[in-house]
Amino acid sequence: MVAHIDHVNISVQDLARSVHFYSELLGFEKTTDAHLEGDWIETIVGLKGVVADVSYVQPPGGGPRIELIKYHAPPGTAADMNSRPNTRGLRHLAFRVTDMDGIYQRLTAADVEFIGPPVIVPPTVVTHDAGHKKLCYFYDPDSVVLELAEYT
Repeated sequence: MVAHIDHVNISVQDLARSVHFYSELLGFEKTTDAHLEGDWIETIVGLKGVVADVSYVQPPGGGPRIELIKYHAPPGTAADMNSRPNTRGLRHLAFRVTDMDGIYQRLTAADVEFIGPPVIVPPTVVTHDAGHKKLCYFYDPDSVVLELAEYT
């Protein structure tokens, strides 16, 4: 039986840029770094010649980590369609926030690209146990779709 989510892995183009984004702009805390290469990682990911660096970031107060990984070898590619909310597969990560307007303004001032402004989900659609939901989608530096979610 699954106990909880341990981490989410995001393959990135520029590790330092992504660590800055998640830590400085979103407030995650960088916990550790690791260098990956050798038979063990090649067996896990099913790729030969893996050389990668990883930084782990975690929400303040704990919770599932985000594993930001930069593959130096073999090089990966970006697919534009992966950045569309309706593409099949894992599409976005949602972060619960307590000051939607404040974080939206701060990220907008930092030139973060939003798909649209925060919107309140109509109560006729769904009301969660935590209350009414206000949300918006935006992109990280590698065009991963992220969500800000606030419940009132």
